[in-house]
Amino acid sequence: MPHWLTGTLTSLLVLLNTLIGIGPMMVLAVLKAVIPHQGFRRWSSRWVMWIAETWAETNKAIFRLMLPTVWDIRCDTPLYSDHSYLVISNHQSWVDIPALVQSFNRKTPYFKFFLKKELIWAPFLGLAFWALDYPFMKRYSKAHLERHPEDRGKDLEITRRACEKFRHLPVTVVNFLEGTRFTPAKHAAQQSPYRHLLRPKSGGIAFVTAALGEQMRSLLDVTIVYPEQTPPGFWALISGRVPYVLVDIRSQTLPADLFHGDYSEDPQFREYFQNWVNSIWDAKDQRIAELRAALGTRG
Repeated sequence: MPHWLTGTLTSLLVLLNTLIGIGPMMVLAVLKAVIPHQGFRRWSSRWVMWIAETWAETNKAIFRLMLPTVWDIRCDTPLYSDHSYLVISNHQSWVDIPALVQSFNRKTPYFKFFLKKELIWAPFLGLAFWALDYPFMKRYSKAHLERHPEDRGKDLEITRRACEKFRHLPVTVVNFLEGTRFTPAKHAAQQSPYRHLLRPKSGGIAFVTAALGEQMRSLLDVTIVYPEQTPPGFWALISGRVPYVLVDIRSQTLPADLFHGDYSEDPQFREYFQNWVNSIWDAKDQRIAELRAALGTRG
């Protein structure tokens, strides 16, 4: 089948799956917004999650039917749907999202991404993200903070409040620590000390650990590797031009010291936390080099 036809048919099937699920999800989202009863909101949240998981699982089936992609998922630990996880990953392409869906859907609690606050105003999507309890973040640029120093620390406080709702529920919180997709231009602009990664940002997960405390003891360190020197785009995936994706998942227990410090106000704790993140990134950079070498990938 020609790639353009594969891409068109796959897109139509995913669109059909989305249209089937979006109606019930929007109804529950609206009811959740207008009915303040906490018991009802918990009930509606569970059904919204079920719809989202079913949508993701159906997309996985569509991909199996239409695409030749082999998802090589390597995980060194059993995964449980009633356990909370902090997932960190490198970020190279929109294909990273389907890779995470392949790895975690219905194996762990439905995952939450940190989203830009502006996305809440996106038609339909914003309401769906809100219904799914995705944490929205407000990021201020350095230039903005120089003009408005009173806003310093507000972005992380928003993160803290967003995570509070997960305190008594199992949750998988996903964070792309680089904050953006890797490109050679961004790598050069940052003068990144890593060969295959951008510099990690530790503030977001510092406040996740502060907000969720001992509940968030399990870290899943995800490394996504593509055989291609240039990571493929989403159209390349759905048109059948991505033969193989490697997802390497390493687990570890978060150090207890991470739960007992003030990242925004304590410079010593902030340095400790950043050094811990940097050590993970050092190991990840080396792991990417080893995995790419094993795959015969240049670069």
